[in-house]
Amino acid sequence: MDQSYQDDDLVREEESNKTNETWEWIKALAIAVIIAVGIRYLLFSPIVVDGESMMPTLQDRERMIVNKIVYFIGEPERGDIIVFHATQSKDWIKRVIGLPGDKIEMKNDVLYINDEVVDEPYLVSSKESVSGVLTDDFSEVVPEGHLYVLGDNRRNSRDSRWIGSIPIEDVVGRADVVFWPIQNIRIVK
Repeated sequence: MDQSYQDDDLVREEESNKTNETWEWIKALAIAVIIAVGIRYLLFSPIVVDGESMMPTLQDRERMIVNKIVYFIGEPERGDIIVFHATQSKDWIKRVIGLPGDKIEMKNDVLYINDEVVDEPYLVSSKESVSGVLTDDFSEVVPEGHLYVLGDNRRNSRDSRWIGSIPIEDVVGRADVVFWPIQNIRIVK
């Protein structure tokens, strides 16, 4: 009879070990899912460039990583390529041109911010390939708490010229890295 008690104890111990191992796997998977969701929704997320408004800097259908934490630490800067909520269901990607309080003017295809000429090296190839002006003249003052954004493909971009300045709280993050297609992997400047 002693032997059957020992056998029952061994069976219970094996079942207990299997239960503990299963529970450990469940906890590990749950932690992994929580970390992945946290990274995806709080720190970084992918976005697909939709359209030609940021050409030649970004190409249609390129996939990028959006850095969401960068603006918890600091503020958007002139020249940053940002992703923002344009509508309830659609995010857009554009370049920050004007910061709160800036006076933005475009005259004869030259950008002035607070009456100072601003170099736009990302437009050089576009200006060389078109006849006439790339960007029509306009003048705006950026309200406090807002940003003025433009697409790099100025002739084919719906941006602050159409929708007005965007509230800073609508900014999702900064688009820093192209990761697809593989031959186009790069850090965006």
